[in-house]
Amino acid sequence: MESTLFPTTVIGSLPRPAWVLDLILDRKAGRISEEEAEPLLDRAIESSIALQEQARLEEITDGEWRRESYVKVFAERVRGFKADLHDSGMPYPAVVAPLEYHRPLVLHELRFLRARTRRRVKITLPAPYIIGRRMWHADHSRKAYPTREGLMEACVPILRREIEALREAGADTVQLDEPWLSTMVDPAFRRREGIDNPSYEMDRCVDLVNQVLDGFRDLATGMHLCHAHFDRQHGSEGPYGLIMPALQKVRVGTISMEYATPVAGGLDSLAQFPEKVRLGLGCIDHCDPRVETVEDVVKRVEEAMRHLDKSRITLHPDCGFAPSAQNPMDLDEAYRKLKAMCRAARVLREKHG
Repeated sequence: MESTLFPTTVIGSLPRPAWVLDLILDRKAGRISEEEAEPLLDRAIESSIALQEQARLEEITDGEWRRESYVKVFAERVRGFKADLHDSGMPYPAVVAPLEYHRPLVLHELRFLRARTRRRVKITLPAPYIIGRRMWHADHSRKAYPTREGLMEACVPILRREIEALREAGADTVQLDEPWLSTMVDPAFRRREGIDNPSYEMDRCVDLVNQVLDGFRDLATGMHLCHAHFDRQHGSEGPYGLIMPALQKVRVGTISMEYATPVAGGLDSLAQFPEKVRLGLGCIDHCDPRVETVEDVVKRVEEAMRHLDKSRITLHPDCGFAPSAQNPMDLDEAYRKLKAMCRAARVLREKHG
């Protein structure tokens, strides 16, 4: 895909149709078994594949329609967690026992997708730092892991084992989702989360990403950052200058960042973007119900080209459209936005190829 100018991809999730959301929640509540839910989800995911192909994306995912959320999937597949113990606005699992790799995390997602498309396929996994932040709880987790950092370190070998299996099964790109890194640019967010030493936390986050991805040289790797969102509202805001020194230390192929939304503070921070990494440019604002025009997207990409060579830019939306299944987003709106982005990529190739 890197040989194509302005290649297009998605971050991960697509909005779930209402019946798919019901199916996910019924499965979680035990009203339907996983064995009963899987064939129904298979049929739904075939439509998510078709939607992305019809939008003319070069690289696709399965929409993450088998997951309740992009990060909870880790707790669903790894032993050691108990559901809904950690309430940070939305219930999250908490680790209560030492982690045990019980079954593949997302390998079944990849195999189903790989068998049904000729496009490049991306598979996403939560990064260790976000797992520790979301699913370590002072009251419930200390017996298993006295510190949050202990849980984060325990995630590394599990994620590496999964990535090895994904590589063997034909994944083109493996992306680690790490929104917590970019949320730390917001002083109000840091205060809410009790982060007194952001430099230490940022370096810890990057080191964990490097531990997971080091050595996978025959696989395209990525890391995604964003300001987090639910119901079209972001969880933090601010330009990325504070985290750029940490990004210089990431050993990854592509860093995908949210730049279409106004809360990201504009593209001037790209002047500090690492020189040897591809930029995944968020050029579609998934929180804005207005569907971008082709001209909107072209303008955003050309503004980024003031800072980076065109050969280093990949186009995608700012974030997944629905990282949580409960996120109330519209599937048709997502399709129209993706279609506008892909049309803009063709215009850019004709203009700058």
